[in-house]
Amino acid sequence: MAWREMFRALREGPLTEPATPPPEDEVAILAARLKAAAFNRLGRTLAIRQVDSGSCNGCELEIAMLTGIVYDLERFGLKFVASPRHADVLLVTGPVTRTMHPALTRTWQATPDPKWVVAVGDCAIDGGVFKGSYAITGGIDSALPVDLVIRGCPPTPTAILDGLCALIEANAREPRRPR
Repeated sequence: MAWREMFRALREGPLTEPATPPPEDEVAILAARLKAAAFNRLGRTLAIRQVDSGSCNGCELEIAMLTGIVYDLERFGLKFVASPRHADVLLVTGPVTRTMHPALTRTWQATPDPKWVVAVGDCAIDGGVFKGSYAITGGIDSALPVDLVIRGCPPTPTAILDGLCALIEANAREPRRPR
């Protein structure tokens, strides 16, 4: 019985439909706006540190898509960094668990100014499906001051990119004038 099902699956292929790719022009426009705003505000590219404070990894999969071949943020000068000491933005996912609360606070303190905290996903905003659990202290705002929330369970990579762009543009200052 199992062999018959396996051969049928190999012969007919998967039952799922392929995902529709995002519009390339929309991704390029968002990334170009983000790069321009980052250079205007910081004078360099935007460095992002992703922190998982206790999530189910759904948001991490969408954030990982930003580094894949479809979105490829490195081509626009945006980069994920391994240390909070090099970061401008902390992308925090998941509700804050009791064991991650001190580590998240230390990560925020290690990030140099100017810094922004972005709560990615419904769980990071208010605890999501884990709300009321004894194991969590709540959303990210229970541990850190949040500058931007990106709703969704999980949010799409385009929504994350659009949120980052809105954050940087909202905090942009006048461009530097040459002397």
